[in-house]
Amino acid sequence: MTKLLLRLFVKEYKDPTSAAVRGRVGKLSGVMGIVCNLLLFVFKIVVGTISGAVSITADAMNNLSDATSAVVTLVGFKLAEKPADADHPYGHARYEYLSGLAVAGLIVVIGFELAKASVEKILHPAEVLFSLPVCIVLVLSVLVKLWMGMFNRYLGKYIQSTTLLATAADSRNDAISTTAVLVAGILGTAFGWKIDGWMGLAVALFILYSGAMLAKETISPLLGENASPELREQIATLVSSVPEVLGYHDLMVHDYGPGQRFASMHVEMDQSADPLTCHELIDNLERACLQQLSVHLIIHYDPVVTGDEEMDRLRAVVQNLLRQQDQRIGIHDFRMVRGQGHSNLIFDAELPAELMLKQQQVKQKLDEDLASCEPGTYYTVITFDMGAPE
Repeated sequence: MTKLLLRLFVKEYKDPTSAAVRGRVGKLSGVMGIVCNLLLFVFKIVVGTISGAVSITADAMNNLSDATSAVVTLVGFKLAEKPADADHPYGHARYEYLSGLAVAGLIVVIGFELAKASVEKILHPAEVLFSLPVCIVLVLSVLVKLWMGMFNRYLGKYIQSTTLLATAADSRNDAISTTAVLVAGILGTAFGWKIDGWMGLAVALFILYSGAMLAKETISPLLGENASPELREQIATLVSSVPEVLGYHDLMVHDYGPGQRFASMHVEMDQSADPLTCHELIDNLERACLQQLSVHLIIHYDPVVTGDEEMDRLRAVVQNLLRQQDQRIGIHDFRMVRGQGHSNLIFDAELPAELMLKQQQVKQKLDEDLASCEPGTYYTVITFDMGAPE
């Protein structure tokens, strides 16, 4: 069913990296969300009013909030398609994140209002008329929500959209909460337990939790979260595939929305290599990164000295001593300035985040270890950087 809808409503659907395809998939999800959730809302609000079950009414309002969320998602994908302009040279793809944040806000508001209504029902319980039609509506609702969850999960994975994956999780949560309402109705009818208000409160709290988690997921990329380890590994593998690249460091990825990622890094090449050849290799790497990973990569060329036996040996010694302190510490841009009485070892060291406040201790320990194992006099001049997370 999902693949059929994809083929019918999304042109060129076989290219999920295309911005146009991404926009059409988002719109398809939004339209289906509006239609399905509005139908569920109407059915549930009718049976909830007839039966007097606040938990069913709460579930109906949850569907209404989902329909509203689908509208916001639809608008967000539409706005995200806007091309770059003078005021926004990196495009408008972050509208997708903003739409997710708006959805989270709506969910939290609805959850809060439903919690208040449920507390009122707990304080003043009333009989609930649970009948076969009510049961049928709730069972159908669970089935529809399960399908919507699978539908949005497939689309979310297809275009790598956190917004659609969050929508899929919300549909799954709705199926769980509706099942809880159904169980409450059956138990209340069978045993006379007045737990409708409590179940409505549980549904409301579940809605609040879902809204908070969705807000966390959408706020994080807006604040500038680090790139995923998978993407960093893909970029590193691509760059390392060129034999002339001796090393790389300072990889930074900036996310301006799905399909609008920019990265920068330093690559080390032999200083004796032809600069024009190195420039061409770097151009090819930048082009390949955009074509294969949809990342706009800018590479800074670092020429390094090779073939200096003493410097190569000292680089290995320093690296080994630092990794004795912590295996995650790496070094780059290593060079040596020789003098008559001593030599300076100048390099950058990448520290894990938790060691960034202990730079002086790291340097002092390195100097002590270096003095004890090397006969010459060496002074270290270190620039500390925060390394990438594991």
